[in-house]
Amino acid sequence: MAGRINDDDVKAVRDAVPIDAVVSEYLQLRNAGGGNLKGLCPFHDEKSPSFQVSPSKGLFHCFGCQEGGDTIAFVMKIDHLSFSETVERLAAKAGITLRYEEGGYNPGHQRGERIRLVEAHKAATQFYIDQLDSPEAEIGRKFLAERGFDQAAAAHFGVGYSPAGWDHLTRFLRGKGFSDKELILSGLSQDGRRGPIDRFRGRLMWPIRDVGGDVVGFGARKLRDDDNGPKYLNTPETPIYKKSQVLYGIDLAKKDIAKVSRAVVVEGYTDVMACHLAGVTTAIATCGTAFGGDHIKILRRLLMDNGSARVIFTFDGDAAGQKAALRAFEDDQKFAAETYIAIAPDGMDPCELRLAKGDEAVAELVQPRTPLFEFALRQIVKRYDLETPAGRAAALDEAAPVVARIKNIGAQHEVAVQLAGMLGILDTQFVVKRVAQLARWARDRGGKGPAQQQPAQRGYDTPAPQAAPAGPALNLRSPAHRTERELLKLALQRPELVSPAFDAYGIDEFTAPPYAAVRQCVQDAGGATGAPSDYLDTVREAAPNDTVRALVTELAVETIFAKTIDEVYAGAQLVQVRLRAVDRRIRDVQGALARLGAHGDPEQLAAVQNELWVLTQYGQSLRNNGADAL
Repeated sequence: MAGRINDDDVKAVRDAVPIDAVVSEYLQLRNAGGGNLKGLCPFHDEKSPSFQVSPSKGLFHCFGCQEGGDTIAFVMKIDHLSFSETVERLAAKAGITLRYEEGGYNPGHQRGERIRLVEAHKAATQFYIDQLDSPEAEIGRKFLAERGFDQAAAAHFGVGYSPAGWDHLTRFLRGKGFSDKELILSGLSQDGRRGPIDRFRGRLMWPIRDVGGDVVGFGARKLRDDDNGPKYLNTPETPIYKKSQVLYGIDLAKKDIAKVSRAVVVEGYTDVMACHLAGVTTAIATCGTAFGGDHIKILRRLLMDNGSARVIFTFDGDAAGQKAALRAFEDDQKFAAETYIAIAPDGMDPCELRLAKGDEAVAELVQPRTPLFEFALRQIVKRYDLETPAGRAAALDEAAPVVARIKNIGAQHEVAVQLAGMLGILDTQFVVKRVAQLARWARDRGGKGPAQQQPAQRGYDTPAPQAAPAGPALNLRSPAHRTERELLKLALQRPELVSPAFDAYGIDEFTAPPYAAVRQCVQDAGGATGAPSDYLDTVREAAPNDTVRALVTELAVETIFAKTIDEVYAGAQLVQVRLRAVDRRIRDVQGALARLGAHGDPEQLAAVQNELWVLTQYGQSLRNNGADAL
């Protein structure tokens, strides 16, 4: 049994490893005054730094969660190590040889589990690196060369090669004193018919390091067609490797991420390599899993959530990449940093872009492009026909709840205004109020969002018998509803006063679905022009259901609200309905013009601008000349 570590050696380790140097491997520290440093606590979520480090005293303390202690206590807690494991780890970094009180030097197989697994991965890393020079690894070297990576690049990232045989690494590590149990537990070996065999065989190997720089796993790329495994095979979950808690390249990128307050999230190992070689040294990638909450915690501690912090995602432009970006947006609110998405031309990833266009193109790619929220919203709204009122309304219904999830009220308002612009809705306050209402509902329901609305039954625009009315309730205080109702009463009771103009009116000129349904009945009955003696009966028979039929009857008997019912009054109603329809169309065209922007297709821009001019002139003529302009 191993003895206790000598007290003098423990003190030597504590003195030799500065606490600020150790803590800085996990989070960004800034001057807190009085010789102290501060940062975001790694032991609990917080938005403002309450975690302080005193280099002169060798201590840390969080005023938020009350965690505190010396360098050893910090490493024990953050890496879940025992006391002896922590001292051994720090001693190795400081180059201190430890003495043990009972029995001299501690044999390797008796040391802490995490230390042993990390040492096994360190040995495996060097083994794989050495194998990359072997004749068998020619296929791996060719793979790297074809992607623009030379020997120096492979060495910088520790890329290696796993031999195609069954147990080359297993036998090598056994020779280093590692037990079969340790090899299986580490994920480097797996059970075979006659004992442990190598997990990775005949593949290109990328070592995956934690924030502290220890190799805790591997990513392995398939090279041969006869390899029936997946394209990328990663280390399984082990005591030291949790794929949701590691970021490939974080050990190389962390200092620059903290320095410039920017992180670039790419999709694969070669993309990280391409970015770093192109000068984008803040690039990192997830390891076979979606970017999630634990990854955000790692970055937040490095970015320190200051106002200028930026996270840029460079997902592929294909459907899978867009889906990944939308998943990232789900967690966007956990960042205080601004988040962006950058998609290369032709959907190339950074590795392909570097090959095709060089380092400058990669550096240019990751300059902030489209805010992530804007990308996510555009992915939603592009599924709808924004040229129609129904399409814009449906797009708003899906996009507004997304905006309502933004916690910062100021940012929420700003994004709501931008959503209105995307949809071409000129009444931005309508969109802002809709988003705010959804946010209030979500808060009232404990963050669950508004109650699910049942789809409205359609009674006026489909021929379903006995259906309930659809659309908004008729509001006679609404000038538009009131005028439309008057015009329909005239068309049913005094058709000679409104024809033939009325028959040229489209169904969409009536904003209330019930009134549009009645207008359809008049059209189906042959129109108001030259109405026969059985005109009303014919209109009623044209009704698709009893609901619409009852409304036709109601309008046919309701009093017309005019002292003098003549052509002048009828003309006024015709003009008001048409003028409102023209104004609505003008707003639609203005919205289309806003969506096209200054850089739209010239021919399309010219056509839209011409339509806007014609509509504006027609509207002015209606205002100036009344019914004579119809």
